Amino acid sequence: MEFVKEFATFLHQKGIIKFGEFTLASGKKSSYYVDLRLVPSYPHEFRKMVKYLENEIAQNIGLDNFESIASVPTGGLVIASALAIETVKPLIYVRSKPKDYGTSKSVEGKIHDGMKVVMIDDVATTGGSVVNAIKSLKEVNISVKDAYVIVNRMEGADQALSELGVNMHSILDILQITEALYEQNLVDENVLEKVKKQINK
Repeated sequence: MEFVKEFATFLHQKGIIKFGEFTLASGKKSSYYVDLRLVPSYPHEFRKMVKYLENEIAQNIGLDNFESIASVPTGGLVIASALAIETVKPLIYVRSKPKDYGTSKSVEGKIHDGMKVVMIDDVATTGGSVVNAIKSLKEVNISVKDAYVIVNRMEGADQALSELGVNMHSILDILQITEALYEQNLVDENVLEKVKKQINK
């Protein structure tokens, strides 16, 4: 849990997580905003995060139990690329829409029938982008049993993925982050209550 506390503090200190009133890309209102695309600008913390992710995957499913790392541009792809280098695993990624020139592929990278991959993304809310990516992979007969995200916003992604037969793992969730910040008096009770309310909608 030490990592969770340290990482939550780092996210808050650098303004990577902000609390207030925000409108998300989906049009939904949110009491906080987390932008993990800023993390690679802090190489020490970024490396720590990737190493922690690697250890979690090694302990939970084992690095020998999958062939490649898969991701979706753009947030998850930066993390997946770093993880691929650390684990010396091939990397593939799923385009949000197939390119309309050349080979018109939706999956980039070397793939084969029945290939086993682990899906990586930065943040999961309802799981929409990961769900679409997993469906694209399954269409080309790629097996996905596990997906890892850095932050779970706890708004339905676990459920959406489990309906596809995929286990979703997260390094930390929004409640852990907010509680860690609250315990250190970095956010007040009002902020914590708003986050709890948002999760339970």
